[in-house]
Amino acid sequence: MQQPLKIAVLECDEPIGRTKDKYGGYGNVFKALLDSGADLIADKDGVKRPELDIRKYDVVNAEVYPKLEDIDAVLLTGSRYTAFDNDPWILKLVEFTKQVLAQKSVRLIGVCFGHQIVGRAMDVKVDRSDRGWEVSVTPVQLTEKAKALFGVKELAIHQMHHDIVYTYPESVEPLGHSPRCDVQGMYTKGRLITVQGHPEFTGDIVEELLENRHARGIFDDAMFKDGMERVRKHHDGVAVGAAFIRFLLEG
Repeated sequence: MQQPLKIAVLECDEPIGRTKDKYGGYGNVFKALLDSGADLIADKDGVKRPELDIRKYDVVNAEVYPKLEDIDAVLLTGSRYTAFDNDPWILKLVEFTKQVLAQKSVRLIGVCFGHQIVGRAMDVKVDRSDRGWEVSVTPVQLTEKAKALFGVKELAIHQMHHDIVYTYPESVEPLGHSPRCDVQGMYTKGRLITVQGHPEFTGDIVEELLENRHARGIFDDAMFKDGMERVRKHHDGVAVGAAFIRFLLEG
């Protein structure tokens, strides 16, 4: 890939409250993550900092998509919506994801809902988890491949999901698991990388989501308290952001 790396962020939702005031849209949340990842690569890998061209597309309301010939990569964000629903915009997103998977030049990144959309596009089961919600900073046990990709032995990452990918597609390398989710990430060299967690989330973002969902009765008192106790713990989001950039640069 020639620099700058042209990354199309498909915004599958929009932030709420304070997060929306600060960032505007999730495209800017991911821009912050990817910029930090590029900085980390320059610092740790001793290479010139990759230049990034982040392009944002509202696929929920405007249903706009990039032309594949104009970009190097597609990133699917998280969402409050359900990846296995059949709303027209979700079906359109699944079909677009299948188009990305069917060609070889544009690479694919999926995060949380985006990870689940990739799983659905690859014809594996995506559904509500029978183990309940997974929220706030959570440890993920990594495969050897994931340890190499992320540069950590165990991944601490923000979670905010009740839906999961149930099984790994045959063509991908597993990246990790947690007690409540067996499929925490998928990887195929030069093609795709996904994570169930939210590397782009900060303590402020997750705190607001916990407060909002507790106020609306989605999270009971016990789940809210548990999530808030872990919300400010160290997490490896930037290490995952750096792994995304390395994935885009790998031959």
